[in-house]
Amino acid sequence: MKAEFLFDFGSPNAYIAHTQIPGIESRTGVTVEYVPVLLGGVFKLTGNQSPIEAFKPVPAKLEYFSRDVRDWVEYLGIPYRRNPHFPVNTLAVMRGAAALRGADRFADYVDTVYRAMWVDEKKMDDPAVIGEVLTAAGFDAAALAARTAEPEVKQKLIDLTQGAVDRGVFGSPAFFAGDRQFYGKDRMHLFEAAIERGK
Repeated sequence: MKAEFLFDFGSPNAYIAHTQIPGIESRTGVTVEYVPVLLGGVFKLTGNQSPIEAFKPVPAKLEYFSRDVRDWVEYLGIPYRRNPHFPVNTLAVMRGAAALRGADRFADYVDTVYRAMWVDEKKMDDPAVIGEVLTAAGFDAAALAARTAEPEVKQKLIDLTQGAVDRGVFGSPAFFAGDRQFYGKDRMHLFEAAIERGK
């Protein structure tokens, strides 16, 4: 059974999902493959909108969305602080994820950026801040920044994003168990069940 998690660092719901992936892997014995996609690109290609934009005409719904995130992190007991810089343009850090995908420290990179975004309240669209965060985590930040400027890395993220949309993805977090898509942090139990059935 191939299991995948399609993510963007800019989504607090994707962060919540990320914290639950190790438990799913432990219980099922299946490794979940992380697939970086640019959420802004997904929205553009599908005509979808971020919750902030979509719920703007309905303030009560927007407040509920914010409260729902807080309820989930309290329920799961995970570290979380709402990033004061939200929404953050994640293009640079998502290109970094595309550049490192398949490399030894890809998982470390994902953990580092997610923590910076949703625990340490870092402004992760500021190149200086990104550099400080990655350097502190033991990455060669300058070398990675240079890689993210390479045309092939830019194209890789574009291709991953387009490929996700071609498979029916319209937002993040999205999951695939085989060819079956699940969407949202509140559908992870169904994702896990599908993995179990497919083993």
